[in-house]
Amino acid sequence: MTEVAITPELIAQHGLTPEEYQSILDILGREPTLTELGIFSVMWSEHCSYKCSKRTLKCFPTRGPKVLVGPGENAGVIDLGHGLAVCFKIESHNHPSAIEPYNGAATGVGGILRDIFTMGARPIAMLNPLRFGRITDPHMQWLVGGVIAGIADYGNCVGVPTVAGDIYFQDCYEQNILVNVMCVGLMRKDQLMLARAQGPGNLVVYYGSPTGRDGIHGATFASKEDPHSQQRSAVQVGDPFMGKKIIEATLELIASGAAVGIQDMGAAGLTCSSCEMASRAGTGVEIDLDRVPQRADGMNAYEIMLSESQERMLAVIPREKIDVAREILERWEVGCHILGEVKSDGLLRVKHRGEVVAEIPAVKIADQSPQYSPEARRPAYLDTIPVAPVPYPAPPDWGDALLRLLRCPTIASKRWVYSQYDHMVQTATVVRPGDGDAAVLRIKDTPMHLAVTVDGNSTMCWLDPETGGKMVVAEGARNVVMVGAEPLGLTDCLNFGNPNKPEVFWTFDKCVRGMAEACRALGTPVTGGNVSFYNESKGLAVFPTPIVGVVGKIEPPRRILTPGWKNAGDRIFLIGGAEQHLGGSIFAQLWQPQQAERAGYYDEREPGPVIGPCPTFDLELERALQQFVLEANRRGLINAAHDLSEGGLAVALAECCIKSGREKLEARSGKRSAVEYLGARIDVPNVKCLASWLFSEAPSRALAACEPAHAAELTALAQDFRVPVVALGEVSTDAALLLGDVLDLPVAALLAAHETLPY
Repeated sequence: MTEVAITPELIAQHGLTPEEYQSILDILGREPTLTELGIFSVMWSEHCSYKCSKRTLKCFPTRGPKVLVGPGENAGVIDLGHGLAVCFKIESHNHPSAIEPYNGAATGVGGILRDIFTMGARPIAMLNPLRFGRITDPHMQWLVGGVIAGIADYGNCVGVPTVAGDIYFQDCYEQNILVNVMCVGLMRKDQLMLARAQGPGNLVVYYGSPTGRDGIHGATFASKEDPHSQQRSAVQVGDPFMGKKIIEATLELIASGAAVGIQDMGAAGLTCSSCEMASRAGTGVEIDLDRVPQRADGMNAYEIMLSESQERMLAVIPREKIDVAREILERWEVGCHILGEVKSDGLLRVKHRGEVVAEIPAVKIADQSPQYSPEARRPAYLDTIPVAPVPYPAPPDWGDALLRLLRCPTIASKRWVYSQYDHMVQTATVVRPGDGDAAVLRIKDTPMHLAVTVDGNSTMCWLDPETGGKMVVAEGARNVVMVGAEPLGLTDCLNFGNPNKPEVFWTFDKCVRGMAEACRALGTPVTGGNVSFYNESKGLAVFPTPIVGVVGKIEPPRRILTPGWKNAGDRIFLIGGAEQHLGGSIFAQLWQPQQAERAGYYDEREPGPVIGPCPTFDLELERALQQFVLEANRRGLINAAHDLSEGGLAVALAECCIKSGREKLEARSGKRSAVEYLGARIDVPNVKCLASWLFSEAPSRALAACEPAHAAELTALAQDFRVPVVALGEVSTDAALLLGDVLDLPVAALLAAHETLPY
């Protein structure tokens, strides 16, 4: 069965260690074929097997009364009630996007869509957390433009709205950008489909695009450092029009009852889909590669099995239902190719040109990959981070400081991004991108709404991985709460450097354990996710960047909340913890008094180094804050809410003013004319450090506005929940943000700064 000599050099080229190769020999009882070597290579890569992370990931809470499907399937599923369920997942496409930003991002979107509809859910929303280097760099501008265009074109073509996301610009992503993609789907619980090759004798059916040579060894590529060292052939090319047909064909196939298992061909292509489906069902699969539709001439078995060509699906169809399946698939013009059948022997058996080119126990490839516990060591850099002085020196002009923060690309409006996305297709988006702390979608024909968000502050994780991990989970859940939703669960994408470096693995382990503790405290089970290691180039790793996607439900009597002020005269409250210091804040990166240039300011597009320490975090206070906001909303006590995050209190107040804008209607014609804004008059207390009061990014804090008649009840409720509450001032009609005698800025100036384009 061996076509070529398996040499130590060839083994190393496949990313396998000598010990792993010995395990392969033990499993097979012989030397592998080249095709088998490739199969083990991709399936035992970090990207597919999680061999360095699996043990740490076990600390996540994954069960709950509403969890229908947890980790291990294509996506997680949570019960919404009313016979419906929400399906969601987040993944990464970092390395491909660093080489081919357009195709890398577009195929990331296509891949995460397939994870959702293969479960039986119709995709209803996309979210995109992105991380880039300095935006002043022309090459980075090219990457940004390509990534955004790839996301927009694929999502717009398949008719799935992109409703939320976030973008950070930091030096650490200069050589290795991060492109994470999340998809949310809605489904009837009785149409849940699992990726399992059930029933020996059932047919294994391929449909979708033909197989080509693009994307070969993409999973191995994602398990190596330095994306720029890889050839473009590892990057897949997407076809959104075929993607749309596959969505509709798959959902109809599931609704017809003709399929008993479906999986897309994502990472590791036909290899992954066939052996994972067999392993989950405890069966085997036999396929003939001569029946695989191919768009490249002369492809060998190795190439066909490892290709990651996009828009391809594998389904298990009972023989008696193949005619039903064929009619559906051919009507949608996606093809119906019978590759083989499910077997009872537990083997993945692959034939090509009349010969058996691979014969491996499926469970050994899919579920019994090597597991490692890499060495972990506290990084030395943690002892060298400069500490923010308390009190922090004041900038020359407080108003100028706020405007600089509003212009900072990480904080500024992302309208220039989301205006390229169709966020209203499917007509379910109620709170649009930029209008709230989370996006909100109506669930048609029910009283429910769905809230979705993505979050991840890598600066805090770099300063203190464990505390930062807790804060990432808390902010994701808090943002869902701020629009009036009860958090139901989360998915995560864990972006880190090389796990074989002890300092990197230490930060990974600490981050995950911090996240897990927060998930347990806040009651947000983890339904699945993705680990993306090797995000580094030229020996420099990105900051530890765990991203969470959180899903929540709004059901009457709770209402949808947004940040913008609603009524002049409403009372404004600061709820939650107090400011601490300026460690980890963007303000401290922009204003460092020791700098002689520009009176201590860095250019807001090129912030200075991070200053510590990480703020302290109280999980009990966070839980109490979220429960208080949910109860206050249930009672109808608040009509505006906004989380405090990047930029602190001053930026949050400015954003509430900006988001208060309403188009004025002309009395006679009924036409819309100028936008009118509300402002805020805030009393500034006598504090030890005004800079910290204005710009601290301490966690567990939010703004809330309520009618004067509800102020006393709101304050009393906060005391019942043991949540600190401070009266700040009131909403005004003068369209300006007035902070005592510290600053007085018209909303027009705040808006102009916030809408500044980054390049």
